[in-house]
Amino acid sequence: MPRARVLLVHGIRTSASMWRGQVERLSRHDLEVVPVDLPGHGSRIGEPFTLDAAFRVIGEALAGGASGAAGTPVPGSPAEPPRLLVGLSLGGYLAIEFAARHPEALDGLVAASCSTRPRGAALAGYQRLAALISRLPDRGRRLNDVMARVFLPADAVADVVAGGVALDVMQPTLAAVGRLDTERSLASVTVPVWLVNGQFDHFRLEERRMLRAAPGSRRVVIQGATHLVSLARPDDFAAAVLGAVAELERRAARARRPAAESGEVAVPPSRAAG
Repeated sequence: MPRARVLLVHGIRTSASMWRGQVERLSRHDLEVVPVDLPGHGSRIGEPFTLDAAFRVIGEALAGGASGAAGTPVPGSPAEPPRLLVGLSLGGYLAIEFAARHPEALDGLVAASCSTRPRGAALAGYQRLAALISRLPDRGRRLNDVMARVFLPADAVADVVAGGVALDVMQPTLAAVGRLDTERSLASVTVPVWLVNGQFDHFRLEERRMLRAAPGSRRVVIQGATHLVSLARPDDFAAAVLGAVAELERRAARARRPAAESGEVAVPPSRAAG
């Protein structure tokens, strides 16, 4: 049995392939690492993006491919390893909202590169930029690749483009995320939260506000990193995720301790039935 199940949710226009470096690093530590493609991205590039569809993908992956009625995640039993949901940028906003709606489906949350509320002038400006990019002859593919090469190492660029670039998803995705109240959702998350940001990330403008919204949350600032922090500083990002896993393991051990001290003995179902 793995130490933990770690689900990785990518950013806008990218895909599960952006996590290849993290999968390689984290899998060395006896973790089950599962990157997913959101609707409209990667292997799901032909699907329309909706919040409900995105949450269904996340829920089913957290549950190991199983799901309950209407896509509701099946809660894990106490004997299962911890489930850590890790989202970056778009994936971070979705992860926060999912954790608020389905607290039973996960044990910890890493929300990276999403410490600014997706609303107001910032969102409107981003939407206008997306509209302009969509009018380019190649719908922004060349611009996307140039920006990736400017800000990321060569191997990270290869990971970003390997799963394809979702050229038509910007406007519907931004509109959907703009309906979320990230601050309120973060305040209602009941599992441990780590806010992970690159030092030079423009999406950390409201970092302290987000920390106040979730008392007890941890802040991790990765020096020298920009918005795509897992790609810009992959070793440091992996260390932050491993730290979160270790904390969840400690919590699970403390939760098991009272039963052990009381003398209760867990009997496997097969033996109990006999």
